[in-house]
Amino acid sequence: MKNRIYRYFFYELFRHFSVVLFALTAIIWTIQAVNFLDLVTDDGHAFGIYFYYSILTIPKILTKLIPFSFLISLIITILKMEKDNELIVLWTSGLNKIYIVNLIFKISLLVMLLQLLMSIIINPETLNHSRKLLKNSELQFASSLLKEKEFNDAVKGLTIFVEKKNENKIYENIFIRDDGKVLTKVSTGSSTIFAKSGYISEDEQNLILIDGNIQKEEGDQSVSIVNFQKTSINLSGIATSTISEPKIQETSTFKIINCLLKRNNYTHNCDNSKKFNKDIKIEINKRFGMPFFIPLIALVACFLLSSNRDKKIYYSYKYIFFLIGFVFLVISEISVRYSGISMKHTILYYTIPMILLPFIYLLLIRIFKYENLN
Repeated sequence: MKNRIYRYFFYELFRHFSVVLFALTAIIWTIQAVNFLDLVTDDGHAFGIYFYYSILTIPKILTKLIPFSFLISLIITILKMEKDNELIVLWTSGLNKIYIVNLIFKISLLVMLLQLLMSIIINPETLNHSRKLLKNSELQFASSLLKEKEFNDAVKGLTIFVEKKNENKIYENIFIRDDGKVLTKVSTGSSTIFAKSGYISEDEQNLILIDGNIQKEEGDQSVSIVNFQKTSINLSGIATSTISEPKIQETSTFKIINCLLKRNNYTHNCDNSKKFNKDIKIEINKRFGMPFFIPLIALVACFLLSSNRDKKIYYSYKYIFFLIGFVFLVISEISVRYSGISMKHTILYYTIPMILLPFIYLLLIRIFKYENLN
């Protein structure tokens, strides 16, 4: 009988958890995907790169939303079962409320393990892969480099200015400053290109310039000028200046731990500065510590099991305990930002859930001790 009840409760909680997590993830991912359109419009990446990059950010969203979604789904499940009088049936059948508390706690441990898996392994790997995706991708839409009355430096070492684009898609008064030998491939110095007009070829691989000149800076600091009536500049293979090196949150857990232990000092984003040591400690604590707040908010939601319909504040319980659980999540986010300051702050950060967990659990046992309805 108990096993059947436990399976039913687990199924209901899992169903609500999946729906809430999926809905919130879809909303946030859609908003982020709109913001990522700059990768196409400003940086000139292909739509395939943009879409794949957007997909790879989903684990990051899931990692952030799992605790909050679990809190909401747990409260929804309890309130729904109470509204349908299913909990009353359980209590009158002789099931002690502490058994449901234990079940919820065990489920929260599974969610905590899921959160640890996401934050320690899956999330850093997918974010790192997304960064490599941008690093290895090339400019696909040359037209994104040519914007009216705007200095565009989407490509490192290259600045382009266009005064006007007419209705025939002809660009007028084009200025190009090539400090990184991106277009002209000169052996020394930089180059400047002026053209009265120009247009993009149909395959968007070449920029056709008409009536202008190329000024090249030679090694002896002299300038040579080459006039042209028409010339073509190959734009294929150009990479944008999108940040390509992985950030700390995009670095694998193994590497940042080795860096903290000074075993991997030659890895990118690994140095001995005080600020970096603080940031890397915060990142490690965020990955390992924040999941431990999930069982804590689960026990907070269990107080809803003690609600009594005869009490005047019964209908306020769901808001009160949701607010308490939400406050704990906020505390976890705030405290982790200070956890890297010193070892004392780190210990305090991990101590918060460790102390509150047994305290709240013992409080629940005391409340439910005499509530076994037969």
